[in-house]
Amino acid sequence: MSRARTGRGPDPAARRRRIGPAALALALAGAALALALPSIGPDAAPAAAAGPAAQPELPLPPVQQNLRPDTSRPAPTVFDPPPPVEPPGDYGERRRRMCDRLAREHDIGRPEVLRAMAEVPRHLFVPEAYRDQAYEDMPLSTGGGQSVYQPYIVALMTSLADLGPDDVVLEIGTGSGYHTAVLSRLARRVYSIEISAPIAERARRRLASLGYRNVELRVGDGYEGWAEHAPFDAIILTAAPPHLPQPLIDQLKVGGRMVAPVGEYFQDLRVVTKTADGLETSSVIPVRVPPMTRAEREGGAR
Repeated sequence: MSRARTGRGPDPAARRRRIGPAALALALAGAALALALPSIGPDAAPAAAAGPAAQPELPLPPVQQNLRPDTSRPAPTVFDPPPPVEPPGDYGERRRRMCDRLAREHDIGRPEVLRAMAEVPRHLFVPEAYRDQAYEDMPLSTGGGQSVYQPYIVALMTSLADLGPDDVVLEIGTGSGYHTAVLSRLARRVYSIEISAPIAERARRRLASLGYRNVELRVGDGYEGWAEHAPFDAIILTAAPPHLPQPLIDQLKVGGRMVAPVGEYFQDLRVVTKTADGLETSSVIPVRVPPMTRAEREGGAR
């Protein structure tokens, strides 16, 4: 909201003072300088303030012949951070401040989740033009109608999944791969399904270039899950189906947890626990995320 400008008018006595020759010469010089300079008034916005004309695409590492994770070497210890090469800057300090805000303002209290969030370089999952905003609590566009969820939602959904170091996780909707990377810091293995082949390829290259070796991606229909690797200790959905897909319920281990936004235009973020007698469901918060439908699932935030 704009604020009204306030201030006192000039002193009437000052207007009656005579301007000496020296003051008059100084005023004339100042006016000449003002005419020579470009306009910096309220109607002349700095060039840097304007956003990019078009959403830039993420730069890709060189194409690799074998894009599958290297399983010939042992996977890293679950809490060992990957070895990304970060550009110069204070991104590590920004991540620390982001995690402080998550704990202080959003009551994210699981230290292992905060540690995972502090290890994953979110700025490398967004276009370079938006890297200065990477550790603000806001979603960011990654181009092509995609965006990466705000850190709070990623931390909340990850906390609700209640992952352990021996868990195997299924993620529905890889997107940029950022949430996939966070999950990989907490679980033994992460399987992720993306409906869009170009988006999946981009995420696969990004994750491989950053050293996340306990992740496997595939292009497919998230509604069908990944039966070859079931049952899963946890399943996380990044887009909202109108109801929980039965194949995903079938692939959830007894005692396992599914974290999913469910609904049509507005959704509830739910935690579903599978028991020997059925399902126990609790609603956490209302959310507004892209819908997941059988016919159209390619847009969204991950």
